[in-house]
Amino acid sequence: MTRPYDLLVTGGDVYLEGLGVSEVDLLVRDGRIAAIIDRGQDAEAAQTLDVTGKLVLPGAIDPHVHLGKDIRVPRDPEDAERESASAAAGGVTTMLVYLMSGDSYVGELESAKSVMSANSHIDFGFHFVLGTEEHMEEFEEYVDLGVSSFKFFMNFRGDEGKYLGIPGNDDSFMYEILRKSAEHGAMINPHPENIELVRMFRDVEPDDSLGPLEAWNSARPPFVEADAAQRVAYLASVTGASVYCVHTSSQEAVEALVRQRQTYPNIFIETCTQYLTLDTSSEAGVYAKVNPPVRPREDVEYLWEAFEDGVVDTIGSDHNARHRSNKEKDIWSASAGFPGLGGLLPLTLSEGLRRGLPLETIVNAVSTNSAKLFGMYPQKGTIAVGSDADLVVIDTDAPSTITADTQYSAAEYTPWEGTELPLSIVHTIVRGELVLHNGELTEQRNGTYIHRANSGAQALRK
Repeated sequence: MTRPYDLLVTGGDVYLEGLGVSEVDLLVRDGRIAAIIDRGQDAEAAQTLDVTGKLVLPGAIDPHVHLGKDIRVPRDPEDAERESASAAAGGVTTMLVYLMSGDSYVGELESAKSVMSANSHIDFGFHFVLGTEEHMEEFEEYVDLGVSSFKFFMNFRGDEGKYLGIPGNDDSFMYEILRKSAEHGAMINPHPENIELVRMFRDVEPDDSLGPLEAWNSARPPFVEADAAQRVAYLASVTGASVYCVHTSSQEAVEALVRQRQTYPNIFIETCTQYLTLDTSSEAGVYAKVNPPVRPREDVEYLWEAFEDGVVDTIGSDHNARHRSNKEKDIWSASAGFPGLGGLLPLTLSEGLRRGLPLETIVNAVSTNSAKLFGMYPQKGTIAVGSDADLVVIDTDAPSTITADTQYSAAEYTPWEGTELPLSIVHTIVRGELVLHNGELTEQRNGTYIHRANSGAQALRK
């Protein structure tokens, strides 16, 4: 006799890929969606979760996260627990974390996996930042270990990467990374900024009439990003590589990438929540300092148009958990980056629905597309029989307010402090286990490492 299901999720409006919002119930067994049945159909389950009147979506995936107090590698329990708590509270069920080191990643991977597996509320995978000859020699081994996406800092010329222990590089190194990624079915995630131009602007006397975020935008203007994005996209076409341009912040950068994508399809575009919700006039001031900078309102509006048109593939957070003490300085000496995991889904969903974007467009950008591009689909990113039971339950009639306390991050601040949202995250479920229940974190810390054999174009073909 077949044993009962582990969990019945009943009464909700469930988003199903290709069908939209549907009146169905979900049955979970062994961490996966075992059946999708008509609402109210009889089924025996050990636990029933009544979500009547709530919206049920596939758990969000944050493809762009930095962990660790020095943002290099998660090394202690708090690095994993606090930040994954932020993710769980915001409906994120999987995150991809950048490991940044000048040493071999073989040992770093095992260390990071150990910390995350013991302390993370949600599932996780990794990207590696490549910067040394040893990294290049071990490239194939990294792919075999389940890491198939790699970051390259185009702005790390000279000693720009010294703070992360990564040496300077040049375009020949970038070309070799792109070539290897094409050979091994991987994807390169470049940080596109022309550092030579940035250095030039550093030497210009700052305009004291500008606000802090306006000044930072002027110091790293959009064409600095667009120039580098266009260059790496073109070299991708030469090598046959897949390129995923991270944290795209401006109209100029998007347009540069779209020009290249017209003749070469394997160019993918990520933007981040901050570029959709903050601008240079934001009251967050120095707390919103980030690279690339937040831009003027015109860029925000353009990015929403690109999002709606499907030009933008994914939304990430570029989460960085450096403590607030690193921010409470002037704009020139404060650290760049801020925590954003917990706001990824509620901010994007709230603003997207307010602007009239189809729910399908939003779900694709915050979940499904990342799963597909980074080799996790259909295990992740969709509600389907056989997929992991990664779910987020949302009350669209219960307003909430973002504060540092609701974000849980060890950074102890958020640039969205006081932002009022028209909805709330009620439950977050990771592989059938409640990690957020009625808005409260549970004791579940069973995050599991996701092995990803391919990313980019090769992952999409599977």
